[in-house]
Amino acid sequence: MPLVGYDWGVATGGEITLTIGELAKAAGVRTSTVRFYERRGLLRPETRSASNYRGYTTLTVERLRFIRSAQASGFGLKDIAEMLALTNDDGSPCATVAALIDRRLVEVKARLRELRHVERTLVRAKGSCCMKDDADLCTEIQRFKTRGEIRA
Repeated sequence: MPLVGYDWGVATGGEITLTIGELAKAAGVRTSTVRFYERRGLLRPETRSASNYRGYTTLTVERLRFIRSAQASGFGLKDIAEMLALTNDDGSPCATVAALIDRRLVEVKARLRELRHVERTLVRAKGSCCMKDDADLCTEIQRFKTRGEIRA
């Protein structure tokens, strides 16, 4: 809802407000990141000026830092949205957060298995690459051409 005569220094509740650029700088992200999180429903401006400029408070800075921290810990935006929703819940969020962590751990362990497989395959490929008498013929390129797949 637009605020007629809105003073950019103070929000309606007396809190200091920030522009999108100030918010981005305070959280160490780009303004495009703020807009992306808004489109995904993770953030929203607390106020709008008469000319439709976004206004944010220190609570938004905290929320944005939470989002970035959770992402750095490996959580996806869907999980982060679920955790943010838990902050408004009256009950204890521990069981739900533990379940999110368990699910993410299963995904990480599966990805690690895949990466170890890729590592073994690349080590073998490097060991056999260009080891024949004909240095102009790379055995790995030839293998990829003929088989189209990496051997396990």
